[in-house]
Amino acid sequence: MEKDIPVKKELVSYCGLYCGFCFKYKKGKCTGCAENEKATWCKIRKCCVEKNIKSCAECDEFSDVKDCKKFDSFVSKMFEYVFNSDRKEGIKMIKESGPEEFARYMVENKLVSMKRRKK
Repeated sequence: MEKDIPVKKELVSYCGLYCGFCFKYKKGKCTGCAENEKATWCKIRKCCVEKNIKSCAECDEFSDVKDCKKFDSFVSKMFEYVFNSDRKEGIKMIKESGPEEFARYMVENKLVSMKRRKK
């Protein structure tokens, strides 16, 4: 039986994922994006830390997150394809509804990432 996953805005990642449903977080192998200081490889995390913002949803450098090359890199596009993920939609929801509502939605739907909609 799966342990209860908390609804915590602190588990919203910088790039629009919800760490509470990540298998590494659930197994205690990761503290979540905001606390994971070992994730020096993540350009998005580094950028948000430098700007002192909680996620790309708070960034005022780009009007659309897909214009950011750190966010919409080749690796990110491959991640989204392989995992049927739509982090852009996650960032949009965080902007519109706030991190608390995003966290609640992700827990209710048991998601790490928003799913891509079929076109």
